[in-house]
Amino acid sequence: MLQIRQNALGVRFEAQCRAFEKEPFPTLEARKDRLNRLLALTEKHEAEICAAIDSDFSARSAEETRLAELFVVRAGIRHALSHLSAWMRERRVATSLPFLPGRNRLLPQPLGVVGIVSPWNYPFQLAIAPATAALAAGNRVMIKPSELTPKFSDLLASLVEKYFAADEVSVMVGDADVGKAFVSLPFDHLLFTGSTAVGRQVALAAAANLTPVTLELGGKSPAIFDPSCDLDASVAGVAYGKLLNAGQTCIAPDYLMVPQRQGAAIAAKFSAAIAKLYPRLADNPDYTAIVSERHHRRLSDMVAEARESGADIIEVNPANETLGVRDRKMAPVLVRNAAENLRLMREEIFGPVLPIVEYGTVDEAIEHVNRGERPLALYWFGTDSTNRQRVMRETVAGGVTINDCMLHLAQERQPFGGVGESGTGAYHGEWGFRTFSKEKPIFIQSKLSAGGLLRPPYGKTFERIFRLLNLIT
Repeated sequence: MLQIRQNALGVRFEAQCRAFEKEPFPTLEARKDRLNRLLALTEKHEAEICAAIDSDFSARSAEETRLAELFVVRAGIRHALSHLSAWMRERRVATSLPFLPGRNRLLPQPLGVVGIVSPWNYPFQLAIAPATAALAAGNRVMIKPSELTPKFSDLLASLVEKYFAADEVSVMVGDADVGKAFVSLPFDHLLFTGSTAVGRQVALAAAANLTPVTLELGGKSPAIFDPSCDLDASVAGVAYGKLLNAGQTCIAPDYLMVPQRQGAAIAAKFSAAIAKLYPRLADNPDYTAIVSERHHRRLSDMVAEARESGADIIEVNPANETLGVRDRKMAPVLVRNAAENLRLMREEIFGPVLPIVEYGTVDEAIEHVNRGERPLALYWFGTDSTNRQRVMRETVAGGVTINDCMLHLAQERQPFGGVGESGTGAYHGEWGFRTFSKEKPIFIQSKLSAGGLLRPPYGKTFERIFRLLNLIT
């Protein structure tokens, strides 16, 4: 069966390559048609998409799917449709004086066939948002969705087959072995969203074909409360950002840094804020479950290790319910006084567990962030512009939201991507269009060019022209 699927991958890839050769520069109308079909797929099948993801998770808030996936994708497609003609336009570039009256131009050119490997946590958004950028840039697209969301992956495959020819957009379902075969194809560009560990393997596989990669990974994204912050508003913002999708978000706040001796009071405020958001958990359709037994066990093991080490564990279960009977829901957990060597302090948590770390000065907060790997996101809460500027300039992160969480991801006029261990490259809006394009530099020589005077046989004329060039450059 695996061999059959790998053969199917190769056949589909070759078909897309041949289709691109026949249409190497799709017109504006052709690209808009593809984007409009993608928009129709998104708008006409909302209920089916929500239901499939809910089933895969065992309990996934439909409102979260609609807001964090369908809304974000629709906004991205509409933004691309509005700006595509400007993005495609051949652009003038200034020409240096010695080469006048020649002219410089930049032509954004499609790359060819783009591969997209999407994860399970936001299975629709993280498959279709990069596909939007790749189609806008004029490419063919192949998508490998996660095997951890099989019902959604099958639905996506059937919907894409309904709206697109196989040589335009294809979805290839399968397990991790199919994924390995997928990333080994000689794509013209490969985008992977997932863990840092798997991202390294993807980069190695792509390197064998010299395939350029965009890696959207994760890491331990900090939220920092400055002493100047509005504490109640800040707690409410982080509580929502942390518990959206039950913390299974690559840019969720991974841990919270608070001023010294405020940890206990802030933990109490968090408990109250969580209870306000989710007064009950077990039968609350607003509260999402953990995607699999393996991930639920991983999170439980992290908390158990912290408890055994002597850390303060605060489970927030407002209605004191028994969880995990019909689904994989997990109560939010706050952790104080956790040792640095614990798993939840070293590894990305990716769940509803929030360590609270106290710091003394802004220097200590900055040093703590910089000791770790560079995060995908950083959140800072406060009004002190001097401290804010220091944190912005002295830490490195993929993106930042000030006085809220995660909203930098939704900005189509800003790039989204990681740095260092949290990823490489960026997309969204025009940045995605550029990622999946080759900006081809073109120089147009003028009939009035004096360049012929610099050709052999060299002599006095060459020396005079060469001295003049040195004077004007």
